[in-house]
Amino acid sequence: MPRAGLSPEVVVAEAAALVDAEGAGALTLAAVAKRFGVAVPSLYKHVGGLEDLHSRLAVLAARDLGTALRRAATGRAGRDALAAVAAAYRDYARAHPGCYGYLLRARPEDAEHAAASQEVLDVLYALFDGYGIRPGAPAVDAARFVRSTLHGFVALENAGGFAMARPVGRSFARAVDGLDTALSGWEADVPAAG
Repeated sequence: MPRAGLSPEVVVAEAAALVDAEGAGALTLAAVAKRFGVAVPSLYKHVGGLEDLHSRLAVLAARDLGTALRRAATGRAGRDALAAVAAAYRDYARAHPGCYGYLLRARPEDAEHAAASQEVLDVLYALFDGYGIRPGAPAVDAARFVRSTLHGFVALENAGGFAMARPVGRSFARAVDGLDTALSGWEADVPAAG
């Protein structure tokens, strides 16, 4: 019989807290079981093992990021929406460094993760409407550009890679300015295929 109070959602939430506090390398079924005061076999009533837990964390991270971005973008357009979405992205990565890493663990066959990730893309595509960026290839390229810029920045920040004296927030504002400038002229300067 499952222990009272445990459910797949509770187990995943505790695993998320663990990876945010200690990093993904600390995630084991034994570590999660210890946090609940149960034996490892008790967790198998709620999750299908460590790989299943990793997959569920990837879905949770994509869902939570999508929700944060949607909330930030609502009621905004253009540069205002971009700045709000970029700040929400950065805030999520800083508040949930362990879970943030799971955004890169996508498995193409995982329909639940694909649906959660689509929300992130939908927010970006709606943001691009404010810049006049057409759906299809231009929007896909813009999404890749924005995501790689934001990911590069927050990955370096989370790893302590900005040890210079200038406040990181000012550098982030400049990065957002650069994104805004690039997106403002996105349709005018289409690079050659390659």
